[in-house]
Amino acid sequence: MPTKSPIPAATVLSRRAFIQQGTLVLGAAAFGGTLRPALAALPPPALRFGLLTDVHYVDRPSSKTRCYRESLEKTRTAVAAFNAAKADFAIELGDLIDAAPTVAGELGHLKTIDAEYAKFSGDRFYVLGNHCVWSLTKQQFMENTGMKQAHYAFDRAGFHFVVLDGCYRCDGVAYGAQNFQWTDTDLPAAEQDWLRADLRATTKPVIVFIHQRMDLVDQHAIQSGAAVRKLLEAHGGVLAVFQGHHHRNDHNEINGIHYCTLAALVDGSGAANNAYSLVSVCADGTLAVTGFCKHKAYNWAKAQPAPV
Repeated sequence: MPTKSPIPAATVLSRRAFIQQGTLVLGAAAFGGTLRPALAALPPPALRFGLLTDVHYVDRPSSKTRCYRESLEKTRTAVAAFNAAKADFAIELGDLIDAAPTVAGELGHLKTIDAEYAKFSGDRFYVLGNHCVWSLTKQQFMENTGMKQAHYAFDRAGFHFVVLDGCYRCDGVAYGAQNFQWTDTDLPAAEQDWLRADLRATTKPVIVFIHQRMDLVDQHAIQSGAAVRKLLEAHGGVLAVFQGHHHRNDHNEINGIHYCTLAALVDGSGAANNAYSLVSVCADGTLAVTGFCKHKAYNWAKAQPAPV
């Protein structure tokens, strides 16, 4: 029998404060008292943005690991934290929804969860995940959210941000309407050409977002990962790549670029199993990732590229 989400609306985090990998993380039952001082303890950033991934919202009972209905309250909590921190923007790294029995039902779930995400007071960005376009087409997903393009770039506060779309089969066919296996994933040649041109056109430091992983050779990674990494390395100023899809925290530094994989919001029941982050970007390229609940925290000084 379906169970009601046990997450109280006012609960954000545990009430303990702790230092994890150099970044201050404070728990709070109310935003006004402790969340803002925790963030204020970090160096003054050029900008700050919120991150969440693998929400997988759908109105159905929980599976062994995924608590689909609880993603509504978890997203509400994450968005409230981003608003309290006055984040410059928020970005969801894919799989905002899970599969429903019908396209109409899936669109209904998409509108429900996107309404929670839309409570963020700043600019919202989206990354396409394989579950976003399982029954839907990319166009249907975009028409029912604030997403404008499948892959795109934007600038903020002297930094360049790139959103990639790994939802293509290795033969170059775009995902949509159940025409793919999730392990068959790649960045097609045309998107790689776009990325090459986009990076050549900017001298700003760069941060990249993608759903699938680019730092591994396995079923969770795009097949052209090594080639895409070379494009990023050639720019000389790519700071980090933020990824989802794998439902776990992981971090690899490859040739001076941080590849950070974030745990899924949907996994696990209750407030302690939420998962979201605030990333502070300093003018010198230092990144401080304040991870809440299941997300890990990191503090990366500006990385130096490895000798060629």
